Order: sequence, then C-alpha cells, then structure tokens
Amino acid sequence: MRSATRETSFIHAISSAGVMYTITKNCSMGDFESCGCDESKNGKTGGHGWIWGGCSDNVEFGERISKLFVDSLEKGKDARALMNLHNNRAGRLAVRATMKRTCKCHGISGSCSIQTCWLQLADFREMGDYLKAKYDRALKIEMDKRRLRTGNRAKGRWAPTEAFLPSAEAELIFLEESPDYCTRNSSLGIYGTDGRECQQNSRNASRWERRSCGRLCTECGLQVKERRTETISSCNCKFQWCCTVKCDQCRHVTMSNHVQTMLLRIREDERKKFLSRFLKIQPSPTLCSSRKTNFNFTQ
Repeated sequence: MRSATRETSFIHAISSAGVMYTITKNCSMGDFESCGCDESKNGKTGGHGWIWGGCSDNVEFGERISKLFVDSLEKGKDARALMNLHNNRAGRLAVRATMKRTCKCHGISGSCSIQTCWLQLADFREMGDYLKAKYDRALKIEMDKRRLRTGNRAKGRWAPTEAFLPSAEAELIFLEESPDYCTRNSSLGIYGTDGRECQQNSRNASRWERRSCGRLCTECGLQVKERRTETISSCNCKFQWCCTVKCDQCRHVTMSNHVQTMLLRIREDERKKFLSRFLKIQPSPTLCSSRKTNFNFTQ
C-alpha cells in the first residue's frame, strides 16, 4: 500500500505477526532442524505452587527470523519506512503479549499440589483481535522533517524506537488520515460499500458477521434492503433402467440482505411518515445497491 494510513499500519503489523507466529509454531512442532521448544526456564520456580516445564513455544527464534525477513523488505529511509518498521515490531510484540500459560497438575490422587507450566501461542484470531483493538486507537504521528533529513545523512536510518516515543512501541502508528472507504473511488482502488451483501439474522453467522450490515451500511449512510432470490434446480434424481436419469424441478427461495443508497436523506421519522402516506415501495433485491427502486403511487 502506498499510503501511510492506519489501515497500512494494521497490514504491516498483522503480516509481521503472522510470519513470527508461523515460524514459532513450526519450530515447536519440530519442523526445523535448527530449533525446537524453548526450555530455557524449565525447572525454575514460576510462582506459588508451579514451576516452568514442558514445551514452551520458541518465540525468541520466531521473532528473530521474522525481523530478519520482514524488516529487510523495507528499503526506504523516510518517515513512511520508519512507520512500517515500527508497526512491524508492534506486530511481533502482539504475538508475545497474547501468549498464554498452560499448566498440568501433579500430585497424589490428582491433588494438584504442584503444577508444571509452559507458554503457548494464543489462537491467531485472538491475536488478530488484539491488533484490531490497537488499530482502533492507533496514534497519528507528526514527523519532524528537519530531524528526519539529519537522520538520513547519518550512517544509517534510525531504529523506530529512536524516532517515536518509547511508550508507543507496542502501539500502531500512522502518518495520514484514511480516505472515505464508503464511497467508490477508482483512482484509489476503493470499491465502496454500495451494493455489498451483508449478514443480519443468519443463525450460523458469527457475532462479527452479524454486525456486517451495520458496518457496511448504516455507518456509511446507507440502508439495508432484503432481496428475495428464486432459483430452479434439478432434485430427487432417479436412475431408470436403462439408461436414463430423471429428475424433478425444485424451486428454492433464498433471502439475503444488501445495502443501498438512501433514497430520501431526511430525518428518519419524517421519511417514514412520508412513505406511509404517499408511497408503497416494492421489495427490491438485497444488495448495497444504488439501483433505482420502483414506486407505486397510491390514490
């Protein structure tokens, strides 16, 4: 991505975290000859009633290789490069921050008088949620261009921790405000949300998916419409000797939700009152669609 928005910061962070996560996981599973479990703490007391043991995920190895690989892709020496390096590191710190301690009980008759514990990587979804929270409160940074030019003339570029506040090392940072993703903009490669399908009342949808209509539609000033789709397909097929297959024609009706541009940009209560008195809107397909809706005017 060419821009230096908060979305760019998230992409760099989660990409860096993903590389570190995968390498660490493969290392602990024995896929690499040069590394294995992290047993550096084994045998040491970790706290009251438990000691370190087992096979902790080797984040040291994963972080080192991820840093060598991901950070080497950044060739620039400007503010954008520093931002990317900072967010790469924030992603790696997120992997460490979300690790979980897993324990196993020991003792007579399951008394659990002492526990052996090790550190494991959290589920990647949990780590992604952690970075999403960082994205929501990402910090906008104003760079000192005079200091930046001085830094470029030095032996090498600064480390990100030298360029930004040390207290922000685990936070995502960005330099530019984000464009309007609700509106289509071909020059920026933004497709907008008008015409997009969303899930509202699906039983199998996750909580995040059920919120998609709100994120794609209402937050962009659009409205949700329900679309009824009818398809005909072959069903109840039977083989008849010899040698044909006969099928019935079954009709399937599916309902889906889509968002479309609001036809009347007036207050909601006035819109409802106006429509109830003068218009009868025919159901239209449910995509975030800006297609014109047919109106039947009643007497």
